[in-house]
Amino acid sequence: MTTPAQRQQLLGLLSASTQAGARIQTSCHVIGLSERTIQRWQADADAIDQRTVTHNAPAHKLSENERREVLAVANSTEFAHLPPSQIVPLLADKGRYIASESTFYRLLRQEGQLTHRRTERPSHMRHKPKAVCATQPNQLYSWDITYLPTTIKGMYFYLYVFLDIFSRKIVGWQVYAEESSQNASDMIRDICQRERIAQGQVILHSDNGSSMKGATMLAMLQTLGVIPSLSRPAVSNDNPYSESAFKTLKYRPDYPLKPFGDLQEARRWTGKLVQWYNHEHRHSSIQFVTPAQRHAGLDKAIIAQRLQVYADARKAQPQRWSSCARDWQVVTEVHLNPTKNRQESEQHTKVVSMQIAA
Repeated sequence: MTTPAQRQQLLGLLSASTQAGARIQTSCHVIGLSERTIQRWQADADAIDQRTVTHNAPAHKLSENERREVLAVANSTEFAHLPPSQIVPLLADKGRYIASESTFYRLLRQEGQLTHRRTERPSHMRHKPKAVCATQPNQLYSWDITYLPTTIKGMYFYLYVFLDIFSRKIVGWQVYAEESSQNASDMIRDICQRERIAQGQVILHSDNGSSMKGATMLAMLQTLGVIPSLSRPAVSNDNPYSESAFKTLKYRPDYPLKPFGDLQEARRWTGKLVQWYNHEHRHSSIQFVTPAQRHAGLDKAIIAQRLQVYADARKAQPQRWSSCARDWQVVTEVHLNPTKNRQESEQHTKVVSMQIAA
């Protein structure tokens, strides 16, 4: 509400602004008034605002004691886990009426309690795993488990795959009839013996499954000196290399159309598939050499030979080549979960390198 003196002052300011070239609509928006209000004031600037400032409380308004009673009932042990739509009928069944559902909702909303009112586990901030970088084989592994169908509906075999992220070579695999951290711990022990892994040499990344963070698996990693790394819960993007490898394996043309009849059949098929993946499959992310070639350090010589082939072909037919030939640069670093900040990523890489070298 405004007094006549305030109206005269506002009208004077509007008049000055319009004479200075401002539009009346813009001026009204600045002072928070509508054009229609200004028109009424200009028609009769001395009119008195007849709106009342008296606010009468409703006769049926809840008293403070009744308000406290409603909140006490809503937060009691018996009703704290229920919404008002359940509380009011239950009270009526007991021959008791305190307030309507809408009143319950209104009071709970005013108190900031119109949410999940039962006891919930407190939320925790989930941080992305630290960025790590591999510059040679046997520095950074990832592993995961995928299902293989069986002839019994609802039952599966479990394919365990351990992958060297730098070379993309499958360094260990096995098919089991059950999923357990004991199976995984036996596999990582065999891999470390076969690959001659030293204490603190390898970081093993996985998702947050029970087999990955089971006590048996974590104890074995500590015994072997393998550094564990876990993804965030329910975030498959944190373990992309294993997910990508599973898609490559399962999208092969010879993937069986029928379920596996027994464990031995599943293992025979997986053995042939891993042999193809490691020794025949040209991986696009490592310049189309096989994972076994890269794991053995043969990729540099192979790519150098390709460069020579390209150079000879360009020399023989220079008119068919543009200024830019195909880039056969050797991939020297492979990053897992890199950060957006390059300096931060390099800092994490140095820390991990120091851990491996220690």
